[in-house]
Amino acid sequence: MSVKLAVIYYSSTGTNYQLATWAKEAAEEAGAEVRLLKVPELAPQAAIDSNPAWKAHAEATKAVPEVSLADLEWADAYIFSVPTRFGNMAAQMKQFLDTAGGLWFQGKLTDKVVSGMASAQNPHGGQEATILSLYTTMYHWGAIVVSPGYTDPSIFAAGGNPYGTSVSVDQQGKMVENVEEAVKYQAKRTVTVANWVKAGKN
Repeated sequence: MSVKLAVIYYSSTGTNYQLATWAKEAAEEAGAEVRLLKVPELAPQAAIDSNPAWKAHAEATKAVPEVSLADLEWADAYIFSVPTRFGNMAAQMKQFLDTAGGLWFQGKLTDKVVSGMASAQNPHGGQEATILSLYTTMYHWGAIVVSPGYTDPSIFAAGGNPYGTSVSVDQQGKMVENVEEAVKYQAKRTVTVANWVKAGKN
């Protein structure tokens, strides 16, 4: 049986959507059954409308399904991609994770394989802290965190974040680092470890 992977992201202007899309592509190449899912938006429509890039991205990704607790239960593994907000994960992602208490209480999040990615406006904008804040929740779930570490040259080429792929974005919304290969490596590594865990439990 193939690994079931939920790639769950929040993106206002498209950076984390792109990271999540690359992760989905690579995971499918590795044989996983993948759901690409976004967390619900919390910002008021007026705020979205006031930013042309945000509004355009919201319109362009209307067809992407929103994640549900049923998706968390369904998946063997998760890859999260989230922007940094003051050195922490965006509130939209945190709010969704906070709704998972019932599944956690029932032990249904135990042994899920998890990896995280992040973005910020500059290299020291809190990318590592954001991924680590995500992993703190995963430790409470009893999940198995799979970081890329320094296990592939693509990690160094993308800036060398051992916790998960992270990227900086310039004023025009363009990615500064070349991270596509690192994202794809991280996704395949996550699927590989999830396969080990799934085979060991069966």
